[in-house]
Amino acid sequence: MKTNIKRKILRGLIAVVLTSVLIWGISWATFARQPLPNAIDALVSDDQVQITSSPWLVFMPARSKPTTGLIFYPGGRIDPRGYAPLMHTIAAEGYLVIVPEMPLNMAPFNINIAKVIQANYPEIEYWAIGGHSVGGTMAAQYTDNHTEDINGLIFWASYPANNVALTDLSLPVTLIYGSMDPRVNAESVGKRRELLPQHCRYIQIVGGDHHQFGAYEINPEEQFATISQSYQHQQIIQATLVLLSEIQE
Repeated sequence: MKTNIKRKILRGLIAVVLTSVLIWGISWATFARQPLPNAIDALVSDDQVQITSSPWLVFMPARSKPTTGLIFYPGGRIDPRGYAPLMHTIAAEGYLVIVPEMPLNMAPFNINIAKVIQANYPEIEYWAIGGHSVGGTMAAQYTDNHTEDINGLIFWASYPANNVALTDLSLPVTLIYGSMDPRVNAESVGKRRELLPQHCRYIQIVGGDHHQFGAYEINPEEQFATISQSYQHQQIIQATLVLLSEIQE
């Protein structure tokens, strides 16, 4: 009798442990940094930009019919809504902007989503693609495999993977990074210049860091920027708008 009771207790404990591990695994796999209040505010449509969220986060100019679009791949484990303040402002200048949600919030799991997005907007004549962090790396990989479909490439705190050489690209390319970013900085970017075309434009945001390329929750110890989020965003938006204007020329 005691043996049976012990077995039941052991089975119960094992079931509890397995359930806990499963719950933890699901939570870890689906985790995404959540948007800050200013990002939530930027998700509201107004007289300049109409915003929809299905099947992708779409920022559509309300006062004109865009002919140029930007597909933007989010950084790893970041909610796409965390880029809303920047995308809203870019769209207000007359550009279609689309930020797809990635499986498990990781762009490597759906690199070719850009192809699907492009097929859904045949009226767009020019397409730029870009991304933040690993999203930018995957955008570069997509460009490398679909050069005939892309007219411009932009990196936000990112660069190509070492096995992706884009030196022969003739389209406009811009790489933006913050001077206070511990990962994507002058040193790491410099080591990868040989992967990018000579005409690539490099823009260092003095005082900027990795996470202020969006507007999402981070831990205090991850904050390295010495400038405000809004000031960093202004410089990112300006550089992105320059690239978008170039691909229409």
